[in-house]
Amino acid sequence: MKIGMSNSSIGFKKYMKVYKHIFDSIIAPENLFSAWDAFKSGKLNKKDVQYFEWRLEQNIFALHRDLKHKIYVHQPYTGFYITDPKRRHIHKASVRDRILHHAVYSILNPLFETTFIPTSFSCRVGFGSHKGVEVFERMTKKVSRNGKRPCYVLKCDVRKFFDSIDHHILLSIIEKRIKDPDVMWLLKEIIKSFESGRSAVRAVGIPIGNLTSQLFANVYMNEFDQFMKHELRVKYYARYTDDFIIVSEDKQYLEHLLPLISQFLKDTLALELHPNKSILLSICQGIDFLGYVVFPHHRLLRTKTKRRLMKKMKQRMKQYEEKIISYNTFNASLQSYLGMFSHANTYEFQKKFLNQFWVYRDRE
Repeated sequence: MKIGMSNSSIGFKKYMKVYKHIFDSIIAPENLFSAWDAFKSGKLNKKDVQYFEWRLEQNIFALHRDLKHKIYVHQPYTGFYITDPKRRHIHKASVRDRILHHAVYSILNPLFETTFIPTSFSCRVGFGSHKGVEVFERMTKKVSRNGKRPCYVLKCDVRKFFDSIDHHILLSIIEKRIKDPDVMWLLKEIIKSFESGRSAVRAVGIPIGNLTSQLFANVYMNEFDQFMKHELRVKYYARYTDDFIIVSEDKQYLEHLLPLISQFLKDTLALELHPNKSILLSICQGIDFLGYVVFPHHRLLRTKTKRRLMKKMKQRMKQYEEKIISYNTFNASLQSYLGMFSHANTYEFQKKFLNQFWVYRDRE
C-alpha cells in the first residue's frame, strides 16, 4: 500500500476559510447570558454558582466591560483529583471564567467543527464513544470481509496529552483560521492561564476541566487527523481525544506507519506516543477501545469498566438507603449503565448486575 503526499492535503490548507470579526459576537451580553444558561445546568446547588447568580446581571455586564476594554484577567484554578477510572488531576476555573469558556466555545466550535474529519469522535455533538466503537467495528468487518480475512489493528495513545499541548503551537494553529487580533488576545489569556510545565522556553498544558480544552484538544489533534487522512492517506482511521486506531489487512503496512506517526507527532505537535500503549494486534485477539473489547463477531465490556460500574452503583445504592438521593436519581444512574450494557454482549453480567440492587427489583 502506497504511503505519500496527496494533493487533497494541500487543498485543505489552501482553501481553509478564515474569520476576522467575531470578537463582538463572543463578548456580546446576549452570548454571555446564553453561556450562563448553558453553564448553570445541574450546578445551581453549588455555592459559588449561587453566589454568582445572586447578582447575575451585575456580574455578566462587569464581565462584558472587562472583555470590551481588554482588562479581563483569567483567575487562578482550584485543583482536585478524580478517579474515573484512572486518577486525573482536574483544574476548576472560577464561575466567571467558566461562563466565558462557554461563550467562547459557542462561537468558535462551529467554525472549527467543519474542518474535523468524520471519524474524530471526542466531544462532538452526534458523535461520542458509542458511535466511535460502532464505526471501528464496521471498519474491522469491512477489512476482514466479516471475519473471512486477516484483520490487524494498530492502537496508539499519546503520552500525557493534555499536559503536553504546546501553547505556542496551539495558538499558531488557531491563528490560521481566526484572523481577529482581539479574539487571539482573549484565547491567549485563556490558554496561558494554565501551565502544567515548560518544554524548552515554551509553556505547555491545558486543564482537563475547561470546556474550551475540549475544543483546543480537537483543534490540536485535527492537524494529526489531516496528516493521517490526506498525507498518509490512511483509509481506516478513528480517534477519540488522544486514543486512536488504524485498521488494515496488511500487518507490515501498519508496522511501517508507526515511525511516520511518531515523527509527525514529535516534529509538528511536540507530542509522544505512550511507549506501553502502542500495540499491533489481530482483531481475533480482541481490541480494547473506548471501554469495550471488540472481536470479529461480538463486543464485550472491558473488565475494568464492569468493576467500575458495579462499584459506582453500589455507592449509589448506599446513598439511596441513607436517603441522600431519591429513587429517581438512583434509577437514572442505573438506566444510564443499562444503556451502556446494551452496546455489548453482556446478558449474563447484566443479570448479575441487576440482582445486586433490590430497590430496582422491588420497583419492577
